[in-house]
Parts: sequence; structure tokens; C-alpha cells
Amino acid sequence: MTGILRPLLRGTTYTRLLHLWVPVLVVSVWLWIDMSKPWVPALALVPVGLIPAVRKGEGVQARLLLTVGVRDAEISVEPSATWRDRLRTVLWLEVRMALGALAGFATAWLPMLSYSLGELAAGGRPRGFPVLEDLAPRRGYAWLVPVPLVVMCVLVVGLGVLITALARRLLGPSAAERLAVLEERTEQLLERNRIARELHDSIGHALTVAVVQAGAARAANDSAFTDRALDAIEETGRAALEDLERVLGILRESERPVSSRPTLTDADRLLESARASGAKVEAELTGPLGAVPGPVSREGYRILQESLTNVLRHAGAVPVRVHIEVTGDALGLEVRNPLTAGIPGPGRGSGLRGIRERAALLGGRARTGPDQGDWQVRVELPLR
Repeated sequence: MTGILRPLLRGTTYTRLLHLWVPVLVVSVWLWIDMSKPWVPALALVPVGLIPAVRKGEGVQARLLLTVGVRDAEISVEPSATWRDRLRTVLWLEVRMALGALAGFATAWLPMLSYSLGELAAGGRPRGFPVLEDLAPRRGYAWLVPVPLVVMCVLVVGLGVLITALARRLLGPSAAERLAVLEERTEQLLERNRIARELHDSIGHALTVAVVQAGAARAANDSAFTDRALDAIEETGRAALEDLERVLGILRESERPVSSRPTLTDADRLLESARASGAKVEAELTGPLGAVPGPVSREGYRILQESLTNVLRHAGAVPVRVHIEVTGDALGLEVRNPLTAGIPGPGRGSGLRGIRERAALLGGRARTGPDQGDWQVRVELPLR
């Protein structure tokens, strides 16, 4: 019994009924003007439905009244962009009016019918229903009193479910809108992955430098070396805080430009940080780094940062050769250091995977692994 009555206890049932009543009010106003032409409101809905903004208004109403509390209602709140959307809106308005008229009949006349049957059962003569006026009063009609009310409840619930399904069908997103939503979600996913890589590369580099410097200072047991190590840790920490602030700024402000992120023109900061950690870095930079497009230069900076971080983390203070070359249509970046047992093999580690992902997103190539006794990170990124 509880399961049968459950739909009548939901607020959505009555918000859907309210949604059905709205067009009935418009029709009722017209019937007061001219009852002989009930088809005029339906005809007037055709040009109204062709107005692009009407689809947006209907979508907002449908979301508020038909799908209360539903996060993904599959109902568009965008204006009509194509003739197909306009025609779907016209059809929706006509269907909504027809179902609204049926809901109005059910909620107005069926309770009156129950009341009239009750009058017959009590010995009275009901008015308003010609069929009942000719019937003789009998107590047995009392058993029929609940029937119209039950039918009304079934119609209210059923029409609410039907109008909601039709709203998803006729006011649902078009193919272009679904594609736009999919592209937006893809962009959001890519942005989340990019931010994760930003945090991994920046904070991982700073922590690696700090750990290496602290270990070297303890092993050296030299106050002068310890002071230099602390200065390097402080400088790297400040740089990491700046990077962290940039990344958090992107999270807080979706419209914030990404031009504030470091580029390859700031590569000297990474090289000096690695040298301060004990690595013997030899760098060769050729070509106009300032002319490299922003996205390529920013990703190149992070690839260089992750490559140096891997060297410090897995190989320690070893000689490192960095070669960055800008040609007419490509950026080449190579980092080499002596191969040690501590360096992970190809395909392992989130840092190496991040390097390959960055290169792939820009249409480039990345190779990481042993090469002639060295560990090599070789990346080629197209400039166009």
C-alpha cells in the first residue's frame, strides 16, 4: 500500500502538475474571450515556438518543475540554434498544452464527479452532469465515489512522468550541444591533468633539490657548504611557492591567462638550481628561445624541469648535459647523464609518463631510456 501511495507523497508530482497547469491558464483566458474557437491558442503557439529564446525559457521551467533535484536533467537551457530546435520547441508547446488540458480536466471534473456521486448516495440530485441527473438516488453509489479520485491520482502521476519524458526528448540537447558539452568536459579533464603535472613537476623538483642539498650538507660537515646549501634550498623553495601560486591561481580564476607560467626563457633558473644541488650541468642553448610559441615554451620548461628532477632524484650529483635547439619548425630538447642503477627503466614513473604526455599533447615525440651508456631524455616538439 505504501508503495502505491509513494508517488503522491513526492513533491515532484505536484511541481509537475503545476507545470501542466500553466498552459491551461492561458487557454482559460482565451475561452473567456471566445469559447467557439478553442483551437486559436494552439495555432498561436506555432510562431511563439519559432522564437529562439522560448526554448530557453521552456527549458528553465522544465528543469525547475519537472526534474527537481536532478543534477543532470538532460534538458537544454540554450536558445534554439537551428530550425530543428525551433520545430521541436513548437511540438513541445503543442504537446504541453494538450497534456495540460487533460490534467486540467482530471483535476477539475473528476473531483466534481465524485462529489456528485456522493450526492446521489445521500439522496440528492446532482447538477452539472446530465447523465447523473436522470439516475435515482441510491446508497450503492457510495462505492463509486472513490473511483474518479483514484483515476485522477493515476492521471496526475502518469501525466507528470509522461511530460518529463517528453521534455527530455523535445527539449533535450541537440547533437551540436552534446558535442559542445563533451568538448568542455574533455577540456576540463585535460586541464586537471595539466595542473596535476604542474604540481608534480614543480613541487617534486623543489623537494628533490631540498633533499639532495640537505644530504650533501650533512655529509660535507662544512659550515660554508651548509650555508650555500641552505641558500639553494631557500631559493628553490621560493621558486616552488611561486609555481604553486600560479597553479592555484589557475584553479581559483578560470579566466586567468596562462602567460604567467614560466617558459624556456626562464631555463637558467632550473640550471642554476641543479648546479646548486651539486650536479655539473653543461648547457647549450641555440636558436631564438623567445620566439618559441607560448604553449610549446611552457611545456618545454616543465619537461626540462622534470628531466633535471629525475637526474637529481635517481643519479644525484652527476654530470648533466643539456641541449636545447630551436630550428625553423621544431624545438629539440635533450638531457643526458651517466646511467646508474638507480634510474628507473623506460615506461616507469609518473614523471617520465608526464614527459611523454606533454609531448603527445603538442603533437611531438619523447624518448626516455638508456642510450650509449647514458640516460637520455630526448623530446621534439613542433612549433606549428
